Amino acid sequence: MLRKRIIFSLLYSDGYFMQSRNFRLQKVGDIKWLERNYKFKEIAFSLDEIIVLDTTKPHKDINKFALTVEKIVEGTFIPVAAGGGVKCLEDAELLFKSGADKIVINSALIDNPSFVKELVKHYGSQSIVASVDYKIVNGVTELFINGGTKKIDISYVDYLKHLLELEIGELYLNSIDRDGTGFGYDYSLVLLTREYLNIPIILAGGAGNENHLLEAIKMKDISAVATANLFNFVGDGLPNARKYIINLGENIANWDVNK
Repeated sequence: MLRKRIIFSLLYSDGYFMQSRNFRLQKVGDIKWLERNYKFKEIAFSLDEIIVLDTTKPHKDINKFALTVEKIVEGTFIPVAAGGGVKCLEDAELLFKSGADKIVINSALIDNPSFVKELVKHYGSQSIVASVDYKIVNGVTELFINGGTKKIDISYVDYLKHLLELEIGELYLNSIDRDGTGFGYDYSLVLLTREYLNIPIILAGGAGNENHLLEAIKMKDISAVATANLFNFVGDGLPNARKYIINLGENIANWDVNK
């Protein structure tokens, strides 16, 4: 049985890292602040993966973002997925050369599916993560692209079928309603997603403490849990959460989180 993963998501915007609540962003600090407060090189054993997303508006600078990815990757020795505004093979290649192991795609899934197919053909499905941002409104799933600013007119089931055709390798399922609240994850789409996609599901949006991570990890259809909550998991928050989950005997890698 594949081990479950704990992922830390970093939201980047024009040289700074952001805290998000319901996709409303607040500037927190730059790369020096991040290293001072999280010390990625020291806490690498408490993480299985890092996801870095460029949320810069209105105009993204892929070269500047790639340099930030390079700094994060340096010395961490864990997989890194990067995305946000990737529009062509050259963008993806730059992020791979900067140390990314996977590319995260959101808007292009709808705006340019032929490009996504090209990405999959060129790099393999295992290297492509589909990021799906959603809200539940009166029991109906609403899907969004462009950093949560543009609603797309498609049912969730039809979207799952669309992703199946694109042959993406992993799904990052992110609740806008729960994002940054610390109230826990939304599980309402997990079983339906599994009916159509037999790929790893990363659940994101809502983690506020170690029990939220634990609850999601226990679900058989969830492969990984992600948190972008910079405040709730500052300092030793992530190492302590991992030790807590390991001590309860859950199926995650037993790294030496004291290193």
